[in-house]
Amino acid sequence: MTPITEVEGRRVTLSNLEKVLYPETGFTKGELLHYYATTAGALLPHLRDRAVSFLRYPDGPGGQLFFAKNVPPGTPEWVTTAKVPRSSADSPARMVVVQDLPSLVWAANLVTEFHTHQWLVQTPDEADRLVFDLDPGAPAHVVDCCEVALWLRERLAADGIEAYPKTAGSKGLHLLAAVRGSSSERTSEYAKALAVEAERAMPRLVVHRMNKSLRPGKVFVDWSQNAARKTTATPYTVRARRAPLVSTPVTWEEVADCRSPGQLEFRAGDIAARLQDLGDLMAPLTDPARAAPLP
Repeated sequence: MTPITEVEGRRVTLSNLEKVLYPETGFTKGELLHYYATTAGALLPHLRDRAVSFLRYPDGPGGQLFFAKNVPPGTPEWVTTAKVPRSSADSPARMVVVQDLPSLVWAANLVTEFHTHQWLVQTPDEADRLVFDLDPGAPAHVVDCCEVALWLRERLAADGIEAYPKTAGSKGLHLLAAVRGSSSERTSEYAKALAVEAERAMPRLVVHRMNKSLRPGKVFVDWSQNAARKTTATPYTVRARRAPLVSTPVTWEEVADCRSPGQLEFRAGDIAARLQDLGDLMAPLTDPARAAPLP
């Protein structure tokens, strides 16, 4: 019989809790659900009021991976959804908005990564996040990303913008900042200008164009995820990788001190202790008073 649990008064159907999703570590679906339930206090503020794109991997990272942007069939009526604008030629899409713990547990049962836009569903015409995805091309790795991140941190600070780093949960770093008063288009233009500036400052290390032929041995500063249609892995989401790696907020001290990729690799089992010791390092992003205007 399919188990049903009650979460804050909502009945949530669970399935295949003993299924091993990550064979390398034996990490099961039940452990994945436990991770999300116990990390909800930190994760939910970064999901709330944002349309979610699900990157689903129901048979584990070695199985089929697929994006699901529309509301999935069978979504409970108590799960919040919102109309989300698409291109001018298309009608709006209806997407899930994970507002509370029952919705998070329901979504986690789908076995998914959580990806969100850089704007809130109430104000889709205004970006409230600025993001840089630092993606290393082999043989470059996250240590090289750290060098670029430190440069971007200082450059953003010069414009009055405070950046917060997190691991991608794969091989790179993400920098996020709270912004206000600009469209996604304007935010993208600003991010691109800084990526170009970073390449000029560190030509042997940085590339701002996506061309794969330019990327070996360099860090691609991906500014394009600021586009209104794009999404980025949400802080604390578990990634569909060889192990249950988590997109984990880190301190700037950890970034500056990184000497090997393993130093910035965190698994689901590591997060509770980090939250106990450090709290949510990205909590300032959810405080509107901390948002800065673009120059």
